[in-house]
Amino acid sequence: LAQHAELILLCVSADEDVMEVVESLKPHLSSQNLLVDTSTIAMQTAQSVHAQLKAIGVDYLDAPVSGGVEGARNANLVMMVGGEHAAFERALPVLQSISQRQIYIGESGAGQSCKAVNQVIAAGINQAVSEGLAFAQALGLDMTKVIEVVGSGAAASWFLQQRGPTMVQDKFAAGFKVQLHQKDLKICRHMAELVATGESRLPLVEMTLIHYQRLIDQGFEDADISALIKLKQGLFAKSG
Repeated sequence: LAQHAELILLCVSADEDVMEVVESLKPHLSSQNLLVDTSTIAMQTAQSVHAQLKAIGVDYLDAPVSGGVEGARNANLVMMVGGEHAAFERALPVLQSISQRQIYIGESGAGQSCKAVNQVIAAGINQAVSEGLAFAQALGLDMTKVIEVVGSGAAASWFLQQRGPTMVQDKFAAGFKVQLHQKDLKICRHMAELVATGESRLPLVEMTLIHYQRLIDQGFEDADISALIKLKQGLFAKSG
């Protein structure tokens, strides 16, 4: 692969997977190669890979993506890219073919740092939408109308529009798996430890991690993160 492909795209689940793939490729890489990693991993891991590859003259970009399964299928992903700007310019024609927007964030690790911010906000949106919809169900409202009107106002979001209809139908086909977001939020927690003080650096992340573990314990590890509504519905369950 390294000998026949100038640009190599990586997309795996965890830091260890990225390191394993890079280690297997390294003996075969040369300055003609450019590695673009679209995985979500720790900033420090991206920086380590960048340093290792730079030492042998190989360009590397950390380029995590956002947009879910739909974004990947329709080439509407947003890419947040870290690394050397010259490498970004070199990769841009390919990145433009697989994504809608490609934003150069800064030096190595900056793409992963931005993705960490994205994942924290995504956790908050999931918490808000799932709790709000469970509340609406408990009030006996017409859920189709609720999603339509709320999704058109100040509380509108991609998550509400794309996941709201399936959440209220009790359907959770994986767009973004619970166990993967849990992994990402643990990365966010670790990164926060490096830049903040106090016991609750990211309280929203801590709460969501607890909830995701409960979902995993109930067998929802491979379900979409919108399955969080299952826990929120329990808040309104009437006791016998």
